[in-house]
Amino acid sequence: MRALATPPALSPRDSLPARGSRDSLPARASRDIPPARPPRDTRLDIIRGWMQVSIFISHVAGSVFAWGIHAAWGLSDSSEQFIFLSGLALGSVFTLKAARDGHMAAQRDLLRRTLKLYRTQMLLFFGFATMVLLAAVLLRDGAELMRGGWCLLVDYPWVALPAAFALLYQPEHMGILPGFIFGMLLLGPFLWLVERIGNWALLPSVLVYAAVQLGWVATPGFGEGGIGFDPLAWHLLYVLGGLLGRRALLGQPLPRGAWPWAAVLAVLALGFAARLVEHGFIPGPALAFQIGQHKEILAPARLLHALALAYAVALLVPREAGWMHGRVGAWLAMVGRHSLPVFCLGLYLAWGLNTTTRLLPAQGWWLHLLLVPAGVVVLGLRARLADGGLLRQLRAGRSVPA
Repeated sequence: MRALATPPALSPRDSLPARGSRDSLPARASRDIPPARPPRDTRLDIIRGWMQVSIFISHVAGSVFAWGIHAAWGLSDSSEQFIFLSGLALGSVFTLKAARDGHMAAQRDLLRRTLKLYRTQMLLFFGFATMVLLAAVLLRDGAELMRGGWCLLVDYPWVALPAAFALLYQPEHMGILPGFIFGMLLLGPFLWLVERIGNWALLPSVLVYAAVQLGWVATPGFGEGGIGFDPLAWHLLYVLGGLLGRRALLGQPLPRGAWPWAAVLAVLALGFAARLVEHGFIPGPALAFQIGQHKEILAPARLLHALALAYAVALLVPREAGWMHGRVGAWLAMVGRHSLPVFCLGLYLAWGLNTTTRLLPAQGWWLHLLLVPAGVVVLGLRARLADGGLLRQLRAGRSVPA
């Protein structure tokens, strides 16, 4: 994202003058001043809000609204941006905390956040399991368990439960949050290494990612669906976000110029063309849309497309604009500020909508037209509840005299 106007680097190595330089003591001392806490980026909140809407729509099978999200027109989808932006935000937070309170304090703060997310993952797992098992019993439909990959839990709970706690058993919709958890566990040591060897800290992650693409290593998974987002591959996107978040906080801008933009536009054009071929709008080889497959291991084409899209948005969308504070912009920003609870609720709503349309296939088209927008409204209400606005309105309504 666009660099923040903050003081320069923090590390002792960076604060030393270059050999032969004439930096004065006051100038060198100013480099040790921790960066100021940046203001909240409304642009990021709006992007996160739009991603939650997109993720919800993408989880609704066969919805006509899926044509309106960027996943329909490119090689990557909101999952990549969701993970990348989490790394970006926490990279900035970690760097600021480490500069002010030390690396260990920043690491403890990051571990606290990771444990909180792990708790959310386990609550989501058991909540979903309860819902699916009840539906299978009430509907007398054992196929519901097979569709979602929950048979292992029913048949071999002594295997499924330890695997779930280890984040290695991932039924339907249970795969993305473990990718965040793994990335958060790596982020602190990665940024510690960045302070010492710079961008070379990416080398181990790049090598592991390459090994996954070559089929040499893979995260073992339990159950029918295996691992939805292999952390050995997806963590690269997370630490890249963390590195750019650190650079943004320290005032190190993204590279600009004709060549970066040419590469970005070429990748985005390739993704657009591949989707046109896939949708049958233009002729082309099957390879054109196969390059975006293998989401579970973050195929290279998906990675490049996600980074190109993030670069374009970072440079084209301003940090502040009037429309961001209008009705739509403010609504999306509110959803983005509470993206985790909104995301979890969206999974439940999407499952309910998919189950309803399976039971009523003849009414599926109008159920989608009615329930998908209704679901988006419910997501906004969940965000408003988390924001406190809904509670304030309810309390104000009770206080009005009859």
